[in-house]
Amino acid sequence: MPESHTSGEMHGCVVCGRLYQLYVVYDSHGNYVDCKVMTPGGKVVPNPTRALVACEKHSDRDIEAAVERAYPRKSKSAG
Repeated sequence: MPESHTSGEMHGCVVCGRLYQLYVVYDSHGNYVDCKVMTPGGKVVPNPTRALVACEKHSDRDIEAAVERAYPRKSKSAG
């Protein structure tokens, strides 16, 4: 079983920037695995490559729009 590393980190809400304490798990190669929000009022935003958090009060639509602004998907070029 590969070893993992847990780190306590501060992350801002992807919508408004409010700070939350997270415990973030990385694999032995330093790749993001999972996280848990430790500060009340925050929730994990599912993302396969990085720890993201948002306030529970924000709608799913607002969160999706903020994630797309902050981390736009690379468009496929034609040809």
